[in-house]
Amino acid sequence: MLLAIPSWLWVLFTLVASASQTARNAMQRDLTGTVGTAGATCVRFLYGLPFAVLSLAIQRWVTGVETPDLDARALLWGVVGSGTQVLATALMLIAMKGRSFVVTIACTKTEPVLVALFSILFLSETPTPMVALAIAVATLGVLVMSFPKAGPGGERPGPRPLLVGVASAAFFGLSATGYRGAILAIHSPSFLMTATTTLVMGLTMQSIFIVVWLALRDRPLLAAIARAWRPSLLAGFMGAVASQFWFLAFAISTPTKVRTLALVEVPFAQVVSRGMFKQGATAREALGIALIVAGVVMLLAG
Repeated sequence: MLLAIPSWLWVLFTLVASASQTARNAMQRDLTGTVGTAGATCVRFLYGLPFAVLSLAIQRWVTGVETPDLDARALLWGVVGSGTQVLATALMLIAMKGRSFVVTIACTKTEPVLVALFSILFLSETPTPMVALAIAVATLGVLVMSFPKAGPGGERPGPRPLLVGVASAAFFGLSATGYRGAILAIHSPSFLMTATTTLVMGLTMQSIFIVVWLALRDRPLLAAIARAWRPSLLAGFMGAVASQFWFLAFAISTPTKVRTLALVEVPFAQVVSRGMFKQGATAREALGIALIVAGVVMLLAG
């Protein structure tokens, strides 16, 4: 007999995923100095796959539930989710070069509006009025935070980093929708096995694509990623942990709710930025964080 899934469990999964993703993003940013943007993008997938496979094996051994089969529909959604995630991650790291760590993360967090749109179009999952209002308030907070600051002479930086960040958000939104579609297409009595099978599928697709691409286009980078295995292994582990909990949340709730609650990653990023990168928050960024928190509270209240 299967146990009922607590209604609050997706909240716990999302919070753990957000905290883990913040740590992984910081590690990836540090890796850009060693292996560049492309290398740091590849690390999370290549070094995350072994941990995901190990997680799937342990879950199968503990629960006794067989790994579910993947049909053409699940594989197609997996291609959408995994492909757009690679693009989104690369664009996010590019944006980090032009803006602070916190503001870049904020730009990518315009994602909930896009996820809601994609979910309506492709999954027929329409948010409730309260959830829609929560998205609006939290996204306003993101926009307040990410508006370009004026320089000492009154000039403002070019819009390119912000546009790249928003483009990253769009691909992250498509990725979340794709993975949710894959999860819905997989039939298993265990949401845990469904989520982890989808994770392994996505990381396998991404790793194959990356290795083939680098083998054909940039073998020195592939060798550099192999040499940087120590810091890459930790980044891959944190990436696998974050993805595991994202997929668990997607398995029991809609991407719209999950990615709206995920805006708590912006305050998490502020803490990391102050501690690791010595980047403080302005009054406007503090206001943006307050709006994000207000939107999250409304989401949970609704």
